[in-house]
Amino acid sequence: MNHAQLTALGRALRVLGEHGEALSADTQDARLHEVKDDLRRALDLLEESVSTAAPSTRCAEHPTGPVDESAPDLCLLCETRRRAARRAEFNGPAAPHRQAGPAPSRYGVRGDRPQPQQRWLPELWNGQTWQLCGTPRRDRREAELYIAAQRRGPRPAMAYRIVHEFTDYEVLRVWGTPVRVDIEPMGNP
Repeated sequence: MNHAQLTALGRALRVLGEHGEALSADTQDARLHEVKDDLRRALDLLEESVSTAAPSTRCAEHPTGPVDESAPDLCLLCETRRRAARRAEFNGPAAPHRQAGPAPSRYGVRGDRPQPQQRWLPELWNGQTWQLCGTPRRDRREAELYIAAQRRGPRPAMAYRIVHEFTDYEVLRVWGTPVRVDIEPMGNP
C-alpha cells in the first residue's frame, strides 16, 4: 500500500466513523444512502490497496500455505513439523538405516564426483607457523596483488607465500624469510 492509498483509505474510514457517531433511531434515508456510498468508496479503496491473496491460515510464517483443519493455526506445513517433533519425542531420533538416502544410480551421484577446485591461498609467517592471511582466491594474479598490497601496508609480516591448492597443496612463491621467533621476549621457558 503506497502513501496516497493509505491517506485516502484513512480519510474514508474517518468519514465512516463520523457517520457512525451521528447515527440514531431517527436518521433519515437520504443520510443512510450517503453512509452506504461512503462505505462503498472505502471498500473500493481497500480493494485497490490489497495486493496479496487473503490468508488461508492463521500462521505468521505461512499465511497462504496449505490448510490443515485439525491444526490450531490451520497450517499444514507447521503441523507436519510439530508432528515430526512429537514422533521423535516418543520414538527417538530416526535411525540412519531408516533414513531415505539417494536412490542408487549406475552413474553415481554428484557428491560422489566432486568437481576439482583450484585456489590460491595467501599465507603469512606469524613467527611460529604459516597462517592464512585473507580469503582464498580463484586467480593467482589476484592473490599476488593482495600479498603485494599487504607488504606495502602499515604492519607487514616477516614473510608471505602463496600456496596452490588443487587436490593437493603446492607452495608456489615465498616472499621474505620465515624465521622462528621465541614467544617469550627474553628466551625464558
